[in-house]
Formats: sequence, structure tokens, C-alpha cells
Amino acid sequence: MKLIAARIGWVVLALVLMLLVTAMVWEPFAARAGQAPSGDRVYTAEIIRDDFGVPHIYGQTDADVAYGVAIAHAEDDFFTLQDVAAMARGRYGAIAGPEGAQVDFMYHLLGSRETAQEEFPKLPAETRALFEAYATGLNDYAAAHPDEIKLDNLFPVNGEDIAAGFALRQPFFFGLANVIGPLVEGKPLNREQGPPIPGIEDEQSGDAPPIMEGEEAPPVARAPLPLHMGEDGAHSGSNAFAVAPAKTGGPTTLISNSHQPWRGGVAWYELVVESEEGWHYAGANFPGSPFPFLGHNRHLGWTNTVNTPDMIDVYKLEMDDTGKRYKLDGEWRNLETTSVTLAVKFGPLVVPYPQDVHRSIHGPVIRNDDGFFAVRYGGIGNLGTLDAYYRLNKATTFEEWEGILARMDIPSTNFIYADKEGNIANIYNAAIPDRVAEVDGQPVNWRTILPGDDSRLIWSGTVEYERLPRYTNPASGWVFEANNNPFLDAGPGSDLSADAFAPEMGIETKNTNRGTRGYRLMSEANLLDRANLERIKYDTGYERSGYVERMLEEVAKAKPRSPDAKKARRMLGEWDMTADGVGEADALALLMIRPFMSSDYQNGEWPDAAVELERSAEHLMEHFGRLDPPMGEVLRLRQGSGENRVDLPLDGGSDTLRASTLWDVDDDGRLSVRHGDSFIQWVEWTEGERVFSRSIQPFGAATTRPDSPHHTDQAAFFIRHELKPVHFWRDDVLANAASRKTVTSGD
Repeated sequence: MKLIAARIGWVVLALVLMLLVTAMVWEPFAARAGQAPSGDRVYTAEIIRDDFGVPHIYGQTDADVAYGVAIAHAEDDFFTLQDVAAMARGRYGAIAGPEGAQVDFMYHLLGSRETAQEEFPKLPAETRALFEAYATGLNDYAAAHPDEIKLDNLFPVNGEDIAAGFALRQPFFFGLANVIGPLVEGKPLNREQGPPIPGIEDEQSGDAPPIMEGEEAPPVARAPLPLHMGEDGAHSGSNAFAVAPAKTGGPTTLISNSHQPWRGGVAWYELVVESEEGWHYAGANFPGSPFPFLGHNRHLGWTNTVNTPDMIDVYKLEMDDTGKRYKLDGEWRNLETTSVTLAVKFGPLVVPYPQDVHRSIHGPVIRNDDGFFAVRYGGIGNLGTLDAYYRLNKATTFEEWEGILARMDIPSTNFIYADKEGNIANIYNAAIPDRVAEVDGQPVNWRTILPGDDSRLIWSGTVEYERLPRYTNPASGWVFEANNNPFLDAGPGSDLSADAFAPEMGIETKNTNRGTRGYRLMSEANLLDRANLERIKYDTGYERSGYVERMLEEVAKAKPRSPDAKKARRMLGEWDMTADGVGEADALALLMIRPFMSSDYQNGEWPDAAVELERSAEHLMEHFGRLDPPMGEVLRLRQGSGENRVDLPLDGGSDTLRASTLWDVDDDGRLSVRHGDSFIQWVEWTEGERVFSRSIQPFGAATTRPDSPHHTDQAAFFIRHELKPVHFWRDDVLANAASRKTVTSGD
């Protein structure tokens, strides 16, 4: 018997070991096989890096340049590019575990692959060529550096894969996760107050939108969505300035002051591209893109800020007893259901997790304890953005540029524009659903959950471009944007009237502190020359209005218990309303404002002032032994290791024009900023002269290469509010070249 038991034990052990080995290796074999771009086209690009390591990529054709973009970016951040490739293949969970599995679920729920399969072949041939060349560059780098590969069989990729990544990410720029998350949990959507600014999460509560189904979702579904598709993942908060020559007293000026995560899939990567086919552009892209999303060419430039119109509608479906059919216009229709298997990495194991994905004629469907809910959003099923950004890069006049934007292929974000002719503009760009105002003579409240059985509420198409708020060469001579009320963008006498726009468009009227502050400073300035614009752009002040005023009023009335919190209350009562690091209460205010800002932006639960006073005072006393440490000792720019490590003081706060928006709390109590002012670019066109621009990043070009001298070489300039030159012109590039090489596909 002992021998039999021992043999059984060995068999069980062998089976367990077999299961463990299978759990380690099954995913790459089960995944859809990757395919390289078809054809045998050879690409050749020249990559010249300047003294800050910024790549300048040259090629005979635009496709040659796109190949070089992939190679250059992979040299600096192949780590993140692999994450983006995995998202575009629905395999991110095998790299990032529970967080990645959420992204993969969204990939399937939104039909990202299906959208790419349907729409990518419809794009112009030269646009498809750009994406195929970019994919080839990633494949070539992966083949040459197998030791850097995170996930087996992730490569090769092709143009359709890159397009699927765009299809996945673009809905999150206008806050789709903030709707799907509560639906999954069965929580109120709170849509009567308007859509929140995406990505400003509340780190005090730890809440974040899970995106798997209902009660069957395991603990892995409770991790935050790692996509800044908004503040922690696409343009989350940003400032933008465009000023005409009459107001600057000299050049037409465009200031791009994007606020993005400093690391990851939506962190800016600076580059300059130039081909013999007329593509010449300096700016920045996100990992996974063959072209810049903002910046300038020799003729014109633009930047973006997030806007938050009501782009998303939610319908409750009437289901039959089987839960497989929904009613529409009196008839039953089959709910489309697809079974998918998500890969969820836990340590060395990758666990398969089956899920059902539902869709109706409305769009993706979420099931929770209250029923089935369909979601429809602006730009659904449209991938014209891939062609639109490419065409914008090459536009030479305002009329051409605006004509591309008017196609409504880019789902959201404000566009702030300037050009060499002295034109400035601010376009509230958004693919807002073309909704009906009423049904059967009754007004439709599009902020509520709509009945899913009436096809008259299922819109198709978007509002016409001419119906959007737009400023072109306003009398004030300037336009400004900071995720604010779009009817306060050009100054008194030049602003638009909210009454001119239909309420069903859902245009936001909430203001940010940056919007209120910037509007006042811009309006008060008689001259917006370089010195005044620098003063405004780097301003660290708060206006005593909105959520800031409410917070201070409640702090004054609060009754905290501890002596430290009582002293903190007095200090805030005497605070100088800045985050410049000079006042004794600046560090305290930094900690206090964050949760109140988050609550206001996210339409969340309003914090208790006494509780927040206790929390902030306790943090400062525990880690710094005082309530008034210099703010620069608390707020830090930290990056790297060894000789390239930096640990520097920062200024600016959450929602100031000089923005240090989000941070991690390190073990020593310091706040390590991870989101805020990121890629800054300052562009000037002076009559009779070539375009001139400067830029800066928080760290450096080699974002995930700690051994590179360009890992942190811009940090010291960044904290001093200094910009470096952009070498736009080839003669300037050659004069400042630090390295130069030619890359050819297949080598």
C-alpha cells in the first residue's frame, strides 16, 4: 500500500508540475499568430541625434521616415513599445497581470481588432504604407534585440495591429472608462453633472474603474485601468496659448504645454521628421504612432487640450427571459455574444480567464445586477484619425489644415493653432453625436440612461463641423485653453456665447483653476511678449474661486482634533495662494488641494475638511518633523539610478498653470511627480525669418534606458523653467549632431 501511495503521490506531483509548466508557457502558443507586413519593400532612414539625444529622422519617402521613427523610438523605449504592441494584440495581461487583463477585456469589448480589420483597408494607400513601414521598424528592432523581448511571439506586427492600438485607445481620451467602470460595478453614473475630466483619480479612496463583468469578475478586475486615456494615460490636463503678432509685439507665438504622464503608453516622445515628399515636422508622439500628434512644420503648428463634451450615451436594454435577446422597436433581436480568453499573469504563471463579450446594435454591452446596458460613443467604428493626423502634419495653410479637421475624424480634443501668416485659432474639436432634441414632442434628456428599445434614440453620425465652438483670429489677439469652459477662451468681447450651442451637444461649462487663472492673466496683460507669456505659463497661483474657495471656507470652519491639524488650519487661513515653494503653507496646501480637486473634477464625494487636515498634518510631521517644510523638499522630480539618477525639487501644484498634478508617495514621504507639465514646446514665427522653436521634457529622450546620458539630461533645465533649442532645420541639426547613422530594413 505504501508503494502504491508513493506512486500515486509521484503521479499527482508530476501532474501538478505539468500544470505549472503549462501555465507558464501556454499563452504564446494560444495567441493569434502575428503576421509581418506583406511585400518585400526595403526602407532606408537616416537618424541623427542632437546633443540631447532627440532623434531627427530623414528619408526619401514618408514611409522611410516612419520606419526610422520606429527604430529610433525603440532604441529609447522598446520597453513601452512592447506594452503598446501587446495591447494592440489583446495580450497585455500576459505582461502586466490583472491591470493588463482589463485592457485586454476592453480590446475585445470595443471590438478594436474588428474595427481595424474593417477600417484600415479603407485608408489611402500612402497612409497604410506609413503604418506598415512603422510596423516593419518594430519587427526589425525586435529581431535584432531578442534579449529585450518581454513576451514570446509578440512580434511580428503589421499595420493593422498598429491601427487596432489606435482603435483601443482613442475612446478613452473623452472618458469612456469613467462610464464603463461604474456600469460594471452597478454604481450611479452621475451624468446629470456632465462628464468628468478623464483620468484625475482619487488616490485617497483608491477607486478606479474595473472593467470586467459583474459579480463573476475576480479580484484582478479591481485594478486601475493603465491607459491615461486622460490624466493617467492621454491629454489629461493641458494648457495651450496662441498669440497674434499685434499682441506679442513681434512673432506669432504658439505654446504647447501638455500635461501627460511622464512614463508609459501615453508619455510624450520628442522627434523631428523630414522626407523628400514634403513631410517636415517637429513635435511629439505617443508610443505606437508613426507620426507626431502635436508640434509644428515650417508653415503652421498646433497643440491640444482635452475637452469633455457629452460623447457617450447609455441605453438600458429590455431582455427576454433567456437573456440572449433584446427588444428594439417591438421586435426581438439576438444579442451578439463572443467568448474570449484573457491571459492574466500571476508571478511566473499565466492563468486563462474566460469571459463573454456582448454587443447590440447600439454598441458594446455591459451586464450587471441591474440588467444589460449598451454604450454608444462619438467616433465609434471610425479610424479616420490615422489619416487625419498624417495630413495635418503636412498641411501648409490654415484653410487646408481646417479642412482636414472638418472631416470630424479625430474624435475629441481642442486644437489650438498658429501659423506664419499670423493666424491663430482655437477649435473645440469633437465628434459629438448628432442627437435629436425631442421624440414625440418630448425633450430627450441625454444625460440619463436611455431606453434601449427605441431606435430613434440611436444616432448615427456626428454634428457638423460648423456647429462646433470655434475661434479664428479673435479681436483680443489671443486664445487660451486649459480644459476650461470653452466660452471663456479669447477674452472679454471675443468670447463665444454658450446660448448659441444646442444643449444636446453636452458642451461642458465647468472651469479649472488653470482656466480661471490663465484667463484673468491673459486678459489683464496689455502686451503678451515672451517675458509676459513666460510669467503666465509658469504661474503657480490659485484663484479663490470654485472648489478652491469652497475648500478654504470649509477648512476655516473645520474642527480638527489634534494640535497639529489646528495649526495647519491656521496656516491655510494665511496661505499666499501659490505653489511656488516660498510660503510656509505651500507644502501643506499641496497635500490639501489634491483630493478636493479630484472630487470636483470627477463629480465624486466631497472630502471632509477636518479629516484632510488631520491627514496632511500627520504626513508632514511623520516624514519631515514640521508642518512647514520647504515645498521643494516635499515635491520631487525623481528618475534613474546610478550616475544618471536625479532627485530635484519641483514647483507647481495640482491644477496650476505650472502643473505638478499627480504623484507617488515614496517611502521617505516625498511626493515623486509622475504627471503634470510634460512636453513643452514654444514656437515663434517672425515675419521674414524661419520658424524657431524650443522645447523641454521632465527627464530626457531615453525614457527607459537608465544607462543612457539622455535618460535624465533635461531634468535640470525642466525644474529651472528653461527650454532647449529645437533643431528643426537640417543645417542646424548637422551643426549640433551627437550621432548619425543609416538604418535599412532587413539588415
